[in-house]
Amino acid sequence: MLRQATLALVVLPLISLAAHAELAVSAQDGKQVLVDGVPTVPDSPVADYVAIFDLGSNPPKLMAEVPAPTSVVGPPQSVAVAPDESFALVTSANAIDPADPKKVTLNDKLTVIDLQSSPPQATATLTAGKGAAGVSINRAGKLALVANRSEGTVSVFTIDGKTLTPAGKIELGDDKSGPSHVVFSPDGKTALVSRDGDSKISVLSVDGGKVTYAKRDLSAGVRPYSIEMSASGEVAVVGNAGTGSGDADTVSIIDLKVSPARVVDTLTVGQTPEGVRISPDGKYVAVIVANGSNKPKSSPFFNDNGLVKIFAINGTKLTAVTEAKTGHWCQGAVWNKTATTLMVQCMVEHELQVFGFNGKTLTPRNPIKLKAGPAGIRTAEW
Repeated sequence: MLRQATLALVVLPLISLAAHAELAVSAQDGKQVLVDGVPTVPDSPVADYVAIFDLGSNPPKLMAEVPAPTSVVGPPQSVAVAPDESFALVTSANAIDPADPKKVTLNDKLTVIDLQSSPPQATATLTAGKGAAGVSINRAGKLALVANRSEGTVSVFTIDGKTLTPAGKIELGDDKSGPSHVVFSPDGKTALVSRDGDSKISVLSVDGGKVTYAKRDLSAGVRPYSIEMSASGEVAVVGNAGTGSGDADTVSIIDLKVSPARVVDTLTVGQTPEGVRISPDGKYVAVIVANGSNKPKSSPFFNDNGLVKIFAINGTKLTAVTEAKTGHWCQGAVWNKTATTLMVQCMVEHELQVFGFNGKTLTPRNPIKLKAGPAGIRTAEW
């Protein structure tokens, strides 16, 4: 009988998380591996877990590991870090099916991880909605939203310290509409929800703890998926994942300075942009492109590497700067505060691939090996 391996909590000696102010939290999915282009439950899956890194260190340093349910299903923003780095939230869109250990079934879990306890630990597991995927915390640290990809809803949670309380759900569409990720504006008064099921981006209005659907939907490209808001709140960038049919897919830029906000530009990036991540200074966006690396080797659209592409953000235009090859079925990325280091998650290699960036080129550095496939990653919104 298949058993999921246990994972002991690991904390590296003499390192205090509270002493650092540049944490990256990465969620590893041990129950999904890629077998010739097909996501598969392995015979002896590693337990899901969360890894915590000091991103201010050069090279980035592993600080702790905490068991928690995670999932590669959904955009790689399945992690959120509180503005003061006191806690993190991690969603889990699927789990091993108890009726068939070689299959996965929908999950709805949201885990709270205390980053200030010694050692860090999961302190609460809450129920969000079916296919709980992208999650974000507002800049005030008082509200969290979870996109429920298999339910057509967004779950609302109020926050008091490190305690979350369910505060209802927002209905956006049916269970095929696919709310994937949700991001707050810096002032916390607006949120955007990507919907990869029906190719819409919905606008939410936020008034304190009250969140409502503004009945305004934007149209970007086919299957808007990963979405990021700049620190200034002037623009958002969305990756349009496409249909996976081998065609080149796109990213779009949303002008948030005008009212109502609207999509103003779209450009081609290649097959399946999995993740987008804007640098803390708002000057660049990294786009993680699967590039066919997740397809069967017999597919005419297979490529033996993914890509990370860097674009400069010039007002409401994106300009290509550089790109580099990555591993296979890569997911999310995070910048350090100075945008000189970029970490990219690669599922097949079970590693974080690290790049130096000087504003013009990407330079590969030594990767960080992991016990399972890295599926979601975030820092605090600096």
